[in-house]
Amino acid sequence: MTATRRLAAILAADVAGYSRLIEADEEGTLAQLRAIRTELFDPTIAAHNGRLVKTTGDGLLVEFSSVVDALRCATEVQAGMAERNAPASMDKRIQYRIGIHQGDIVVEDGDIFGDGVNIAARLEGLARPGGICVSARVQEDAVGKLALAFEDLGEQSFKNISSPVRAFAIGSDAVASIPVDATPTLPTLARRLSSLLRAVMWWPLPQPNVPAVATPTASPPSLGGLARTPVPRLSFVVLPFENLSRDPDEEYFADGITDDLTTDLSRISGSFVIARNTAFTYKGKPADVKQIGRDLGVRYVIEGSVRRSGRRVQVNVQLIDAETGAHVWADRFDTDRQDLAEAQSEITGRLARSLSVELVRDVGRRIEQEKEVSSNVRDLVMRGWTQWYRPQSKANFQEAQQTFEQALALDPRSADAKIGLGAVLVQIVANGWSSSIKQDESRSEQLLLDALAQDSNSSMAHYAMGRLRYLENRLAEAHAEFEAAVALDRNNWRAATALGGVLLWLGRPQEGIPYYENAIRLSPHDPDIGTPYWSLGLCHLLLGDVEQAIDLFRKSIAANPRLWYTHLHLAGALGLRGDLDQARAELAESLRFKPEINSIAAYSAIPWHTNPGYRALAEKTEILGWRRAGFPDE
Repeated sequence: MTATRRLAAILAADVAGYSRLIEADEEGTLAQLRAIRTELFDPTIAAHNGRLVKTTGDGLLVEFSSVVDALRCATEVQAGMAERNAPASMDKRIQYRIGIHQGDIVVEDGDIFGDGVNIAARLEGLARPGGICVSARVQEDAVGKLALAFEDLGEQSFKNISSPVRAFAIGSDAVASIPVDATPTLPTLARRLSSLLRAVMWWPLPQPNVPAVATPTASPPSLGGLARTPVPRLSFVVLPFENLSRDPDEEYFADGITDDLTTDLSRISGSFVIARNTAFTYKGKPADVKQIGRDLGVRYVIEGSVRRSGRRVQVNVQLIDAETGAHVWADRFDTDRQDLAEAQSEITGRLARSLSVELVRDVGRRIEQEKEVSSNVRDLVMRGWTQWYRPQSKANFQEAQQTFEQALALDPRSADAKIGLGAVLVQIVANGWSSSIKQDESRSEQLLLDALAQDSNSSMAHYAMGRLRYLENRLAEAHAEFEAAVALDRNNWRAATALGGVLLWLGRPQEGIPYYENAIRLSPHDPDIGTPYWSLGLCHLLLGDVEQAIDLFRKSIAANPRLWYTHLHLAGALGLRGDLDQARAELAESLRFKPEINSIAAYSAIPWHTNPGYRALAEKTEILGWRRAGFPDE
């Protein structure tokens, strides 16, 4: 048959985590996929004039003559999948990623080929589970026709595609919230999408217990309108960052950091954040933070500046108490990233991580300084998280446990109190401070299950549940929970680290590396930074990159010399390289901090060290190095 060319909108979709789902329940997963195809995909594709080109096990390829039809189909499919997944646990949910591109294709024997198809497939790989990723051509064609809000992901370089492709995301939170009708009309669907998606700014789902960002106004609200309302404890405005670069064309970069930081910080549970449009009415004006606090009814003002010179970008940021004008916290961030989009993402992520912790800590200090027993559950929850963020110790965690217990006693329905208490109990067990492990594990599980039933979009709840499953060596379930936590909050440093850890122990260190690297970027001065450096080093060691592993292990030891496992794995790397005297010295240090891990058998008895994928890599690398250094098998 003769090949023909035509312009088309191509939709590519696949199942996120397909291999894990098949491994856990092959028959059940395949049955669900058949039902989804028959009951959802096929009728939705037909309703929007699409042609199913082919299926590929967990994926499918669809051709549309119209970008608008392709987007309508994609959003309805994802909304339908969200409805199907609602009653299922995270580890059993089937979530699709969808990519859409418009381009020239070659049609032959019913199949389609060409860059248009390849780009759609690459965009699908970029999409978050439950989300949609499209090219600039698609986004441009949809503007003014569909009330969708797109997040600009910048230029993306794809394998085997010669030119960069500008990509845009539509958040999985928004499409998941669209009510599903059998045959929605265009006006009805457009109205729903307009109300649901207009404010969407990023892929991860915002926590539903976070109040909506304040409605923008043309100018700051008058004092009279806000004076009668008590100022929320965790309320702030991000003022437009000042551009200190000599080039006024760099203004967009400072504005972009302000926008992204506002969006990211609005996900802090219990926060009230002034909208971007209102904040930008202060742009270029002298900032009287006390007056701004009174005008907007906020307790904190965040301000900063951006300076770019060549490849170097420097951001200064201050957190200011709007009541007193005092500086609560300040820091400076530097990067030499040549790619501005990547630099902006790195800086914004680090700022959001640092500011969220500092805000919670300062609110906790305020509550403690009031020296009164508060009956306000929110105050108690804030105080509990303040204690959680202190340096890890048995006393600090016991104090946090007591505070969350008080909050739960005052309001047994409080999801925030359940999440806090559940997370603390898991960490107490993980650190070996529990005197009743089974009881604490059982109680934390019930608390977290209850909390997730009330608030399935809490990143911290999914993280804590993942930690519990990790301790139980239920790594597939832990992986699903950590994935959910990262999807819900891309600045969740702990979840990013934990997700990398699960992949490592599953024998997939290459996949774990980006999560550790991201965790280090998010919190480079974290008190526990030694842990991700160690984990990243172990990933490289298992992959045979001995020199890189040694360098990372030494960074971990410089940050925290008391981590026994870092000394142990450094010994394995040194033994593998042939530096046997240094390897034996590191083994001695490991034994000094953890005398019970005195053989390869003792190390291997730790539950997650028995996983076959990890064990196979360890035998060829670190275990071989230990044996060379004289570490006994038994």
